Amino acid sequence: MKSALIVWGGWSGHEPEQCANIVRDMLAEENFDVRVADSTAAFADPAIADLNLIVPIITQIKIEKDELANLSAAVKGGVGIGGFHGGMGDSFREAVEYQFMVGGQWVAHPGNIIDYTVNITRPDDPVVAGIGDFPYRSEQYYMHVDPLNEVLATTTFTGEHAPWVAGAVMPVVWKKHYGKGRVFYSALGHVASEFNVPPMKEIVRRGLIWAAR
Repeated sequence: MKSALIVWGGWSGHEPEQCANIVRDMLAEENFDVRVADSTAAFADPAIADLNLIVPIITQIKIEKDELANLSAAVKGGVGIGGFHGGMGDSFREAVEYQFMVGGQWVAHPGNIIDYTVNITRPDDPVVAGIGDFPYRSEQYYMHVDPLNEVLATTTFTGEHAPWVAGAVMPVVWKKHYGKGRVFYSALGHVASEFNVPPMKEIVRRGLIWAAR
């Protein structure tokens, strides 16, 4: 049986506890032994190096140096890490090593909750195979991203809410490696109810399974 650690916290608007419960159940259905923690102190435990997967669901707040060092070392050593939206892509804004590992950092969502399209760019990849382009209503994340990410889905900004980004094609779903560890990220999932959107939930499920070693 594979083992996973979910750590939730930070800004409550992202409903981190509710999302953690959904992901916990999702991974349990995939026969993961799942532990859920509500403090970044969990990252400082040397035992995380033996896990198969770590899922941070923590928007903003801070991570201590020893916690980040242990988390980074675990992923470099082969532990997978995966997550979504601000819970993984807007955590620990002062921790550039964390952003280097994730492969991106949120910077804006012009217009807040809007309708947009998610375009699948790698239909041959198992994480998004058979899903196809789909409409989505949520925050459309504008992010600073690592050019080495393997991008699986994108979205295009119309410029309606920020004219200077009109036509910008932004990665929505990607995977990458950090040391020996696999990294998965999806920008979708502002609140827990978005897991009711089948493509969003399926991408997260497949991505986390892919990331787990």
